[in-house]
Amino acid sequence: MKQQTLAAAADQEAGFEQYRRPTRRDVFLATIDEIVPWQALCAVIQPHYPKPGTGRPPVGLERMLRMYFIQHWFNLADQACEDALLGSPALRRFVGIDLGRERVPDGTTLLKFGRLLETHK
Repeated sequence: MKQQTLAAAADQEAGFEQYRRPTRRDVFLATIDEIVPWQALCAVIQPHYPKPGTGRPPVGLERMLRMYFIQHWFNLADQACEDALLGSPALRRFVGIDLGRERVPDGTTLLKFGRLLETHK
């Protein structure tokens, strides 16, 4: 079992902000997380998604799909989506990023993922 980082503890409301309440964004993302069939969508995309091998290791498919959805729901450019993830604990929780362990995928990675989806419809 991995030890929780301070960044994750702060993002997951581990008692640091005693009077915090869920924002509209928190409620929206929690609702969407229940509604969207993530596994079914990933199964459709999986055959076209890059496999680990030479070059940079690919970011998890579901994580990229969640980032892609955030980009469209909040009308963000690739770089703006990266910045939004860096600045919003609610978005990081939704995507599953712990800044204490990993970086936010950059805008170029999101751009290439969007092109992959457009190419394979």
